[in-house]
Amino acid sequence: MTIADLITTVTEGAVPMRVEAADGSVVGSSDEGLTLRLHTERALRYLITAPGDLGLARAYVSGELELVGAHPGDPYTALCALANWNFRRPPLSEFPALAQQLGVRNLLPPKPPPQEAPSRIRRAVNGLRHSRTRDSRAIGMHYDVSNTFYEYVLGPSMAYTCAVFDKPDTSLDDAQYEKFDLVARKLGLEPGMRLLDVGCGWGGMARHAARNYGVDVVAVTLSAEQAAWAKAETERVGLAEHVTIIHGDYRDSPGRDYDAVSSIGLLEHVGVANYAAYFELLRGKLRPGGRLLNHCITRPDNKTSPMPGAFIDRYVFPDGELTGAGRIIAEAQDAGFEVRHEENLREHYALTLMHWSANLVANWDACVAEVGLPTARVWGLYMAGSRLGFERNVVQLHQVLAINPHPSGEADFPLRPTW
Repeated sequence: MTIADLITTVTEGAVPMRVEAADGSVVGSSDEGLTLRLHTERALRYLITAPGDLGLARAYVSGELELVGAHPGDPYTALCALANWNFRRPPLSEFPALAQQLGVRNLLPPKPPPQEAPSRIRRAVNGLRHSRTRDSRAIGMHYDVSNTFYEYVLGPSMAYTCAVFDKPDTSLDDAQYEKFDLVARKLGLEPGMRLLDVGCGWGGMARHAARNYGVDVVAVTLSAEQAAWAKAETERVGLAEHVTIIHGDYRDSPGRDYDAVSSIGLLEHVGVANYAAYFELLRGKLRPGGRLLNHCITRPDNKTSPMPGAFIDRYVFPDGELTGAGRIIAEAQDAGFEVRHEENLREHYALTLMHWSANLVANWDACVAEVGLPTARVWGLYMAGSRLGFERNVVQLHQVLAINPHPSGEADFPLRPTW
């Protein structure tokens, strides 16, 4: 049996692109300008021994599978075609014959690429999921790759969260400015207020609030590289008197009686089982009448397992978890918050990812020189795949605005939204 024969056996309908295998066999059409090229027998072993996105990622990241016709910094068109590939699971009666034709060697998994994180079970040596030690390692794997690399991909804003676009052709920098400003407006920031920004990244929200709203900010990130960059940039732009950057766990955020708390892209790393403690902690940081804006990726329902797919878990966000906006709102309410507004920005994140992918393509050689070809391939694959996920409503992005009400029930909130 050739590899092309095997692909035909497990495909229902037409193969959506040309496939060129290491054994010289070919299947499918190149009419769409796309070719999936398996350079080695090892690539096939990756695909067979880890079906789904993990096997594909292993072969692609290692360079043993190539998507010809799609730039590795933005393989979006190839992923669209792959998403339309209809596979069929052979019946049990066919397995013995298939196993015999494939040979024992092809049923043994090769060693994963070094960019892959250990399995969830093996990560337990670093502590229970979402313990401080294990969270620190997980955050470091993703965010401490290279500040220079992120500068190439994110652009001047250094904002690594969903932007807000007034129209489709709005620039990325303008859209990221609008995201920070929308958060500030929803929080009702005014001069002299105190803001706690948890999961602050490279400090974009903190600097925006201090520069444009006269707010004093305490900003916390668990990434050492982010904290170092944010401190240097805050000092460079003359805002160090009003912005304090802390390298640490959000659970150790100092102070109380803040006027507002912003959490932009943190909840994905907290763990669903820890939502109650998360919202209780943040409510305890707010004065009565203070506001919380929670901005995070979500699922389109509240019943799907919060665990991510294997590729995201092993290569992108180890221990990350997602659930629906309903679960988030329920947990916030149960912690004593009064939820006042909710907004889904799903299409905005697809546009944001399109811009990041374009930046990666434009700076491809420099990015590869900075982090290496396999890591650059991981980011290209993950951003293009995430864009497709937001477009197809596999994932969403929700902002939830909540208030810590006064004991009397007063909310210090206008009759109609002002933002």
